[in-house]
Amino acid sequence: MNDRYSFLNAIHIKDLELLYQKYKENPDSIEPSWSAFFYGFDFGNEENFGKTIFNHKEFLVYNLIQAYKITGHLFSNINPIIKKRNLSEDISLNLNHFGLSDNELDSNFESGIFIGLGKTSLRNIIHFLENKYCNSIGIEYMYIHDIKKIKWIEKWLDNNIDIEFKSYKKIFFLKKLNEAIAFEHFIHNKFIGQKRFSIEGNESTLPALEEMIEYASTEYNTEEFIIGMSHRGRLNFLANCLKKNYSYIFNEFYGKEYQDALLSGDVKYHLGFTKIKTNSIGKNIKISLLPNPSHLESIDAIVEGLTRSKIDNIYTKNKNKIIPILIHGDAAISGQGIVYEVIQFSKLNGYHTGGTIHIIINNQIGFTTNEMEGRSSIYCTDIAKIVMSPVLHINADDIESVIKSIYFAIDFRMRYHEDVFIDLIGYRKYGHNEGDDPRYTQPILYKLIYQHKNVYELYKEQLENENIINNNNIQIIEKKYQTILHNEYEKSKDIKWNILTSFLEQEWKEFPLIVDTQKIFQKINTTYSLNKLIHIAKSIFTLPKDKHFFKKTISIFKNRLNLILTKKLVDWSSAELLAYGTLLDEGYSIRLSGEDVARGTFSQRHIIIKTETEEEIILLNQIKQGQKLIEVYNSPLSEYGVLGFDYGYALFSPYILTIWEAQFGDFGNGAQIIIDQYIASGESKWKICNGIVLLLPHGYEGQGPEHSSARIERYLQLCANNNLFLANCTTPANYYHLLRRQMKFNFRKPLLIFTPKSLLRHPQCFSTLEDLSNGTFHEIIEDSSCINENKIKKLIFCSGKIYYDLLKRKEYIQNTETILIRIEQIYPLKEKTIQNLLDKYKNRKDTIWVQEEPANMGIWSFLIRQFGKDIPFTLVAPSESSSPSTGSLKTFLKIQNNILEKAFL
Repeated sequence: MNDRYSFLNAIHIKDLELLYQKYKENPDSIEPSWSAFFYGFDFGNEENFGKTIFNHKEFLVYNLIQAYKITGHLFSNINPIIKKRNLSEDISLNLNHFGLSDNELDSNFESGIFIGLGKTSLRNIIHFLENKYCNSIGIEYMYIHDIKKIKWIEKWLDNNIDIEFKSYKKIFFLKKLNEAIAFEHFIHNKFIGQKRFSIEGNESTLPALEEMIEYASTEYNTEEFIIGMSHRGRLNFLANCLKKNYSYIFNEFYGKEYQDALLSGDVKYHLGFTKIKTNSIGKNIKISLLPNPSHLESIDAIVEGLTRSKIDNIYTKNKNKIIPILIHGDAAISGQGIVYEVIQFSKLNGYHTGGTIHIIINNQIGFTTNEMEGRSSIYCTDIAKIVMSPVLHINADDIESVIKSIYFAIDFRMRYHEDVFIDLIGYRKYGHNEGDDPRYTQPILYKLIYQHKNVYELYKEQLENENIINNNNIQIIEKKYQTILHNEYEKSKDIKWNILTSFLEQEWKEFPLIVDTQKIFQKINTTYSLNKLIHIAKSIFTLPKDKHFFKKTISIFKNRLNLILTKKLVDWSSAELLAYGTLLDEGYSIRLSGEDVARGTFSQRHIIIKTETEEEIILLNQIKQGQKLIEVYNSPLSEYGVLGFDYGYALFSPYILTIWEAQFGDFGNGAQIIIDQYIASGESKWKICNGIVLLLPHGYEGQGPEHSSARIERYLQLCANNNLFLANCTTPANYYHLLRRQMKFNFRKPLLIFTPKSLLRHPQCFSTLEDLSNGTFHEIIEDSSCINENKIKKLIFCSGKIYYDLLKRKEYIQNTETILIRIEQIYPLKEKTIQNLLDKYKNRKDTIWVQEEPANMGIWSFLIRQFGKDIPFTLVAPSESSSPSTGSLKTFLKIQNNILEKAFL
């Protein structure tokens, strides 16, 4: 829109009339810009200058122009299967609806200035609007609040909507379309009935992605692209864009075994891949397609996290150097809650990645579900409006319009560093997979699809009509590609094994994939100089004297430092912060993310402190000059999306301690897909490592079923082949050494820590500075109160906070014949140490396992699986229950007391 008339955007015709009446009475009585506007509408003779005649029809035309901008996409030719709505038959853009008629089509109107035409006929205005807003691109943007963005979008459309591509570009698009079609046909014929999730019906996605990479890398010097997509079209993209060896892809269809027996692998249309490509100006570009489970949109968060990690750690915060691309299905983007979570944190300080390009492969159907059954919104992309992102709906059969939309997306993203959505409306040639017949459920739609020419045939005809290419050229193109496919197919027959390479192989070359138990249990030196530890304590627990703080903040920090300096003791929270401080001092960075992590759910951490004027201070970042930093982000109220993001962040960051904390441990339930599909099994499925740490508050204090159990039993079900570490510590020192050990290992595994609540302030839950300085992590802790092991008649094994309840009862009844043994690292479990303890106490009569969790939950079932009948454990636990805990405090205390009584019978 012309700058001079931007103030017209939100005005209604009746309001304009009232303003004009005021102008006629006194031009100085209204705002100057309005006065100038009405003055410009002097449509009388020059001799009538000063006696402005207001033309009511101009505002009717202006309203028509605005209506095209707002609703033109509804009348666009964006559906290749179904013809667009007729404008003349629809009231929304019918001239009569605006108080205009066909008799005025050749009348000239000054309102043409609003679309850059100047004074021109209504016919020209409508022709311009239909070409701009109702062709193969339907754009939604008028809901955006920022008038500058609206003006930028309109200017971009004016300058680019009619651009002509050069012949060599058109031939390139044709070749890519041929590859997309031919590749699918080849697999269809060679591997009959096998699933491949064909891209047919949306083949233009392939040249679109190719051109996006070329355009961004040449025009904006982008160096890397991180891509997440589900299975639709993945094999085609791997083969024809990333150039994964065709023979390897064909080999995967044979279902051969992996040479490495420890790898379970994944189906071929879930695998990731990384490729270094060279663009047209000779610059190397890195493209990574992340592996993806069948939880289609879960990859969104991982892509964002990985991208952010690279922005922070490679590209010095330059968001133009790397672009995340998310390729969605239409049913998934509108149906999966993770999409909302990811979009909601797209502009937040701790999670933004400079804007994501969202491409929707719109089949107009989900599995067997029609659009009207799958969503309530008009478009599958309507979720974009919550962050005011522009949306382009494109007819996927119009390849040149598709490419224009790609240019728009890149230009918008680079200018505003915000998300943009491209809705490629095509169809799905076959059913959900190639063994499915869609005519069961959509017979009418598929009758139209089977009669429809594919985009390659349509574009081929177009280029022949434009005399850009002839039949002989086409045959050469097709034959050349067929020869490549045939040769690679023959090679695949000679490949003995299924081949799996990590898409992050280069980034993790210093951290090998380790599954050997001896290496897992290797002792790691986590000691740290006592003097330096005290120096760090003084640095991070001494508040700046020139700042004013809340009196309780002052008290917390004063007490922490006093405890350390006078009593040489640390509590849980101090030990955690000292672990961070020592790692920062040693050159490791830290990222801590989750709900309310800065202060801590239980007001225990205070890692970010605020002055009375709400200035934020992180003392951990002020230990010494040139140190590494800790970044702390209170996350939105999201588990699924945020944990996925942090897992993605840790994918690229073996030298960064990446931590996600659940507000309460059971909140991890909301992120179970990330835990199951990535954290627990990513190493086995995709040969990728990850060192993310999960802090899951756990412990029974009578807070009801939702804030007691972090569901240890669920995580233990996921443990196998030394895939992760699972710990439930009882001392600040063990927690301190566990965090340090995580970074000192020469490999990386996810670490799940069941952290306490009441132990944060328990009078016995302290460790000495010496424990921190010269200690180590203990997988199993034996009670040190035993003097004569021959007198021990009972062994009580436990884990976590209940140890202190058992200890209190033991001391109260003055029992000297029982020893308490804490399992601090539950997985991998040091079974040999447990057996040695059993052998040590030869006179034992009872070996008991005590837990707070109901008998059908907790660690008990895991112990049974590990030891079977070899160790005759007796269980002491609450009765089996469908709920983790009672909601009654009195009932809880009764159950807890009963456990303690039974333990010492």
